Amino acid sequence: MAAKVFESIGKFGLGLAVAGGVVNSALYNVDAGHRAVIFDRFRGVQDTVVGEGTHFLIPWVQKPIIFDCRSRPRNIPVITGSKDLQNVNITLRILFRPVTAQLPRIFTSIGEDYDERVLPSITTEILKSVVARFDAGELITQRELVSRQVSEDLTERAATFGLILDDVSLTHLTFGKEFTEAVEMKQVAQQEAERARFIVEKAEQQKKAAVISAEGDSKAAELIANSLATAGDGLIELRKLEAAEDIAYQLSRSRNVTYLPSGQSVLLQLPQ
Repeated sequence: MAAKVFESIGKFGLGLAVAGGVVNSALYNVDAGHRAVIFDRFRGVQDTVVGEGTHFLIPWVQKPIIFDCRSRPRNIPVITGSKDLQNVNITLRILFRPVTAQLPRIFTSIGEDYDERVLPSITTEILKSVVARFDAGELITQRELVSRQVSEDLTERAATFGLILDDVSLTHLTFGKEFTEAVEMKQVAQQEAERARFIVEKAEQQKKAAVISAEGDSKAAELIANSLATAGDGLIELRKLEAAEDIAYQLSRSRNVTYLPSGQSVLLQLPQ
């Protein structure tokens, strides 16, 4: 009797396990920010896009393909040429996501790795096309215009593949070694030209100052000559008195000068 009971319990447990396995295989989850496309073995890829949550499917017959529909970043380096035939190294940062309604077409025509198959090729194509319209100098001075043109063209091109570009930006822009050295040499030449111009301007100012000083000395000599012609030696005597007065004043303020009374003998004790 006990054996039959255990046998019944075992069959019930086995049936329950089989039923649980079937139910579990018939359920699948779509996480937040994701969408699912159903592949049916008899009817192919279904046009319906499944949203977030837990859903049922027919085991073995149907298979869910999960897509991440959140914005994802990708850096794509490209080497191209400018309008004046300079090598340009550009790195483009793209923030992309698929169009939810077009996921069945994307899976059918491109595949799950659509970003690997589409983004590098169209990015290289657009960058080569846009950069070729500008020379090396314009790529530096008009970087905002270049970035905007790349963003507009690339967004339009990606839309044909069912992709949305939330952001496109140029994160890295450098030129070849020859161009970089030429720019550095040009900057050095400009600095030397500015220095030479400063030296010339300084010499001109010194020349003007010398002319003005000479004119002043000439005018002063002329005035002195006129004064001598008018007053005779009186002007010279006046200048002698003024000079003597100034010398006496300077000597009176010096500690190294000693005044000795006239007409008296003073003994100075000097060290031996």
